[in-house]
Amino acid sequence: MNLSPQDITAIGLSMKIAVTATILSLPIGFATAWLMVFRNFRGKVLLEVLVNLPLTLPPVVIGYLLLLFFGKNGWGGSLLKSAGISFIFTWKAAVVASATVGFPLLVRSIRLGMESIDRQLLQASRSLGAPWYDTLATVVLPLSFRGMVAGSSLMFARSLGEFGATIIVAGNIPGVTQTIPLAIYDYASSPTGTAMALSLCAVSVALSVVILLLHEVIGNKLEHRNDA
Repeated sequence: MNLSPQDITAIGLSMKIAVTATILSLPIGFATAWLMVFRNFRGKVLLEVLVNLPLTLPPVVIGYLLLLFFGKNGWGGSLLKSAGISFIFTWKAAVVASATVGFPLLVRSIRLGMESIDRQLLQASRSLGAPWYDTLATVVLPLSFRGMVAGSSLMFARSLGEFGATIIVAGNIPGVTQTIPLAIYDYASSPTGTAMALSLCAVSVALSVVILLLHEVIGNKLEHRNDA
């Protein structure tokens, strides 16, 4: 396997973006899943539609909408500019693109974990006088942990493979925003880039296999712990 320094940078940047997107999305995803499972409010259906919308939209559409929002004429772009933050065509934009595309997978997994919680446990907690935040921390959070692990691994894997939204809002700048999929795209466009593209494909496959194996190992350990 022959990897250039630029390829190694792309691999490191992909990992950095995927980890950051997952960590930043986890608390928001947990709160969103909690609202959808344990709270009834007007507009709940609209929330569910908005959360799942990135699953049905082409990633290029998501990237273009993010570009409009965070561009210099967009509301988000104006706010960031006033704060002196450079966003478009930076790795931070790639993080937001990956987080947006992978967020529905994270919420869905956490939601499934929450829906499997025995409601009698929640009723017992309330009958003992525990406030909602205590029930959340001592009952809902521990019993949703497996769903959080599953959602995080799925989102991490999705972030590693993100292409469409990233190239629109972050560009394909070597050493700055070029991730593994974008580097493969560059090599695939070159008549002499087949070997390098295959090398990065092998790295991508290896990373995906490792993520899936960790997901299964952690899931099995949590399941055995719950059975015990």
